[in-house]
Amino acid sequence: MTGDDDRVRAQYKALPYPERDPADEAKRLVTGSPSHLAEVNHFVFAGRRDFSLSFRALVAGGGTGDGAIMMAQQLSDAGDGGTVIYTDPSRAARAIAEARAEARRLANIEFRTLAIEEAADAGLGSFDYVDCCGVLHHLADPAAGLMALAGLLAPKGGMGLMVYGTLGRAGVYPLQALLRMLSGGDGEAARIAFARRLLDDLPATNAFKRNPFVGDHLSGGDAGLFDLLLHSRDRAYRVPEIAELAAAAGLRITAFVEPARYDPASYVKDPAILERLAGLDRLERWAAAELIAGNMTKHVFYAVEADHPGPAVATADDANAVAHLRLEAGEDLAAGIKPGRALTATIDGVSLRFPLPPLARAMVERIDGTRSLADIHAQLLEANPDLERDAFMDQFARLYAALNGLGKLYLSYPPG
Repeated sequence: MTGDDDRVRAQYKALPYPERDPADEAKRLVTGSPSHLAEVNHFVFAGRRDFSLSFRALVAGGGTGDGAIMMAQQLSDAGDGGTVIYTDPSRAARAIAEARAEARRLANIEFRTLAIEEAADAGLGSFDYVDCCGVLHHLADPAAGLMALAGLLAPKGGMGLMVYGTLGRAGVYPLQALLRMLSGGDGEAARIAFARRLLDDLPATNAFKRNPFVGDHLSGGDAGLFDLLLHSRDRAYRVPEIAELAAAAGLRITAFVEPARYDPASYVKDPAILERLAGLDRLERWAAAELIAGNMTKHVFYAVEADHPGPAVATADDANAVAHLRLEAGEDLAAGIKPGRALTATIDGVSLRFPLPPLARAMVERIDGTRSLADIHAQLLEANPDLERDAFMDQFARLYAALNGLGKLYLSYPPG
């Protein structure tokens, strides 16, 4: 174990991250990406996974439990077929995660105090799904860590991952270097206090001071500030580097989320520019979108084994598919859809605009996670008797492009 390894473990022992209070489980379930089950099903299992059946998930580097608690609760809601294995080297973080599970009376999580580098030799078995969120970029050898986790995948399994994004973290690494120079020998509390003094005294020209996209030092408490600015080891990635990392582990990326952020056409409208972009392959388009946007502080992506048979991502071309809204109830989202107007969303300072089909609101009002697209079409025929199936599917495809692009709509298929 290196000195950096010791410092990383000491950090998460003293400052479990992110800060969480188990009492808050009575108020809300923390959800996010990766590993929301509807999202996993859509981007890893082509919408065809039945989570009420046997399902094994590993949360590698689970921290204070956000991913593990979210998946365990959603698996519990889906039936009794799922088990989540949580691993983390920090006993302090594990204690918080266990308390959160106890507050929810979740019996489908197994907790292990274990580092990612130790997982391959720990006798954990194989997994249908592996979550590794915000961890690889803290390892001494991220490639070896990802390869070890990929080796735990069951056939046709997949992974959900998050690593830091280079462009959106402008100013972070120079400030980390400065703080190591000025306070690297101090204790944790003194380093935090000094960092806050420095932040208050930075000139307006400082790159970190001018970066509006990083905020853990503002909203994440002492643990968030330490993780952002005082961490002894982290690195960031650009899209091509992530692709290389995945390929070295025998994986292929199925999607970055939210998909619209990785589509260059979300940002530019000039026909000449779009023509050049259209000639790029999928990876190049993802990379181009990152360069155009310039604001991605992290990259969330899904991956399957490189030789995974068949499609991994659900598509909006089958009327048997069931549509699921992730964040809002259908009626609440529908209320914000105005006839003849585009859907707009602002993400990290960038305003994205999506044209919607005429029946967008009527479709959204009928999406409830149980109705198939064929069912929705049948209901819409009552008021639109001339609405043919192909025309309906074309309108739904346009709605899907907008809402799936923003991480609000996913597809699944009934068992069988």
